[in-house]
This record gives sequence, C-alpha cells and structure tokens, in this order.
Amino acid sequence: MRRAPLLSLFLLTASFCPSAEGEFQPLFPKDGVPEGWVIRHWSDVGKVAEGRPKWSVQDGMLTGDGDRGCWFLTEKDYADFEMEYDFKLGPRGNSGLALRAPAAGDPAFDGMEMQMADFRYNEKAKDSELTGGLYRAIAPSEQVYKPEQWNKVHITLKGTHIKVVLNGKTVQDTDLAMHGEEVLRHNGQKAPAMKDRPRKGRIGFQNLSRDSGLVEIKGARIKEL
Repeated sequence: MRRAPLLSLFLLTASFCPSAEGEFQPLFPKDGVPEGWVIRHWSDVGKVAEGRPKWSVQDGMLTGDGDRGCWFLTEKDYADFEMEYDFKLGPRGNSGLALRAPAAGDPAFDGMEMQMADFRYNEKAKDSELTGGLYRAIAPSEQVYKPEQWNKVHITLKGTHIKVVLNGKTVQDTDLAMHGEEVLRHNGQKAPAMKDRPRKGRIGFQNLSRDSGLVEIKGARIKEL
C-alpha cells in the first residue's frame, strides 16, 4: 500500500492552514464577571479597591460601575501585542488603559496608562492627561476624542515602540527608549521615565468617573506578537 504520497499531501496542506497563534482573541468572550481579571485600588494595584466597584460583561460589552476608584486588571502579563476596542464615557468620565502594569504600584507611573477621559472631568488637564496621552508623560499629537460617543482605539506595543490610533487618527507613534523626561506622580515625587518603564505586565481598564458615570468597553480583543 502506497501511503507516502498521501502523507506528503497531508503535510503540505497542513503547512498552509492558519494557526490560532498570532490571531486576535476576544478579551471578554463570555457574559458575567470575567475570569482571569481582578479589581484593584486606583493608585496601588497591590491593594484591594475601596467601596463596591463592579465590572461585568453583557452581550460582549464590559461595564464598570458602582463605586469609583479602581483598576480592572488581567492576572496575566503581556509584553508585545496589538489591541483594539471601543469605549464610551459620560460627561465627567475618566478611565484609562493600563499597559505593562506591575502587580503592585500605580499603573499610570509604574507601568503605563493610555488616558481615556472626557474634557469635563478636569478642565485644567494638561495635554498628556487627555485622551490618547500617555499619562503625564507624552501628549497625543492631536485631540480627537468624541464626548459621549463611541471612540475606537487600536494600539500596538512592541519592544519600546508604541503606536496608538484613535478614531482613525494616529495620536502616538514613538520609541519609548527616547523619552527620559521627568514625570511626576500625584504627590509630586518622581516616577520612572518612560524609557525605564517595564517591558511586560498586566493590561486593564480604570474607573474614576464622577457623577455615577459608567465606563463602557466593547469589541475588546488582543493579539500577542
């Protein structure tokens, strides 16, 4: 029985089959409270959040409500990846995307935070504290946030290079290794410069919205590189 040609054909065909590796995967594939995520204090994710913050998924949409002042973080660490999602905030909404955050400390200063905030949350905010900014470190090239509407984010983080596309506009495209500028924490103390931030850590979303505002996230998916 001649099976070698059939085996060769199988191996040749298999070599062209797409692999699940390197493909986008949904971050919230099931309704309910997501597995593999934890709620932590807004200024130190090594601590439990105060009050009764809530994060849950319904029809594929993640909503953060309840008491403000928390991060919703993965238990898994990520290094290089592409990620995309849509978000919507209320009139005094304030959220953020944690990038390479440690298991303790403030993601905004000990990891990185891509800011997501309505102008009305802080009318005195600096450019780097507005949507698309790397918080208090690198301002977005332009402000394209749409108040009380869905905003689309696509972020690529590979090594020291970060690119953020917001509502179809590239607002960040830079090499973090080139940024040694001083960054100050909320208490005025120095934080690590962007060039010295971790190269691997957790991702997640923040809820600091006022006036009982919601943080809504839909279509969130990630592809590890």
